[in-house]
Amino acid sequence: MAKRTKKTVASDSGSLTFYIFLAIVLAIASALFFPKFAVSLSAGGEIFLRLLKMVVVPLVVTSVMCGIFGMGDVRKLGKPGAYTLLYFLLTAFTAVIIGIILVNVIKPGVGAFDAAALDTIRQAPETTQFMQRTGPGEKDIFTILNNLLLMLFTDNLFKSAVNMELLPLIFFSMVFAGLLTTLGKKVELLRDFVGQANEALMAFILLLMKVAPIGIFCLVAARFGKAQASGTFITVLKQTGWYSFTVVAGLAIHAIIVLPLVYWLFTKKNPYVFIYNMSQALLTAFSTASSTATLPVSIESAQVNAGVSKESTDFVLPLGATINMDGTALYEAAAAIFIAQSIGMHLDLMQQMIVAVTATLAAIGAAGIPEAGLVTMIIVLNAVGLPVEFIGLILSVDWLLDRFRTAVNVFGDCVGAAVVEKSILEAKRG
Repeated sequence: MAKRTKKTVASDSGSLTFYIFLAIVLAIASALFFPKFAVSLSAGGEIFLRLLKMVVVPLVVTSVMCGIFGMGDVRKLGKPGAYTLLYFLLTAFTAVIIGIILVNVIKPGVGAFDAAALDTIRQAPETTQFMQRTGPGEKDIFTILNNLLLMLFTDNLFKSAVNMELLPLIFFSMVFAGLLTTLGKKVELLRDFVGQANEALMAFILLLMKVAPIGIFCLVAARFGKAQASGTFITVLKQTGWYSFTVVAGLAIHAIIVLPLVYWLFTKKNPYVFIYNMSQALLTAFSTASSTATLPVSIESAQVNAGVSKESTDFVLPLGATINMDGTALYEAAAAIFIAQSIGMHLDLMQQMIVAVTATLAAIGAAGIPEAGLVTMIIVLNAVGLPVEFIGLILSVDWLLDRFRTAVNVFGDCVGAAVVEKSILEAKRG
């Protein structure tokens, strides 16, 4: 069978990107004009989401192991691993600073709600339900660090796989694959099996992407339709318009200016061509609101469309989908200060720096699932003494903003894979 040319792959990719984009536009239009019909499509969207999630755990394990195998001697992992973590931390903190600057300049919370409105939101059923579901949250930065450390380890790999707890799976895969690189030909068959399993999973993802526009149409239509059917979609957007604008503007600055600049500085390639090449993954991230569910598409897009090496994508993207959350970090910092502004509580410079550091660390601990940032948001609020029940101020639009921040999370991961690629390939050669 003849190999497909780069031109053919690019053409197929462009067509699929167009169909996915069209599916999102049609889904939103259907939800606004025919909300009941849109809600009825929820099963189709859920099936697509489950198909994506179904391959996440085996793909993470095989991808990370293949990434380690690709570098050869496990002792070469140190430098690219350190660069990857440094990239994750610096870009997340940069995103947080952007969010804090914008929310201080625009001041979306000042005068947005009167005392009666604040009391109504605080006691709303959805706020009460959320607080009961999540509990009081963690209260200090040491608890966060302690929990992050414990997240690396598990007493049952199968339990972690069932619960899609990816950090311990990634840690085990790195250690186990590193051990295999030291055993030579004795485990060559096992290494070949892992590599072949990874190739088979990627083939499955390519097959799944052929029906992605249909799945994405159902997924987006059902979620927007639910909001429209409640009759509050447009009203809520008007009430929280400046807050939503502030968050989306911050995410846009980070995704369209900061990350492309970082990409260009390290690769000397056109970052906006890279954005186009990663558009399937970004549109899927917007549709699913889950960086974990998007991971299979991110790996496929980065390797096939953007030309990032398999060694880099296999190592960086699974790790990034778990701990690199630029969009979530920006959102949490902006939301915390918005809540403070809304209730008339002034945060001084030191308190805002505490918000910045806590939001960065809390975002690392956020799961790659829809609206996980709300749970870690409680940590940020507690860090500066903000009443956690006022999280109800942002609940109504969180599901929508979650889609934008997830797309930024995924794009940050993909830029990271391109940025550290040179280091990973040097480690492999050297």
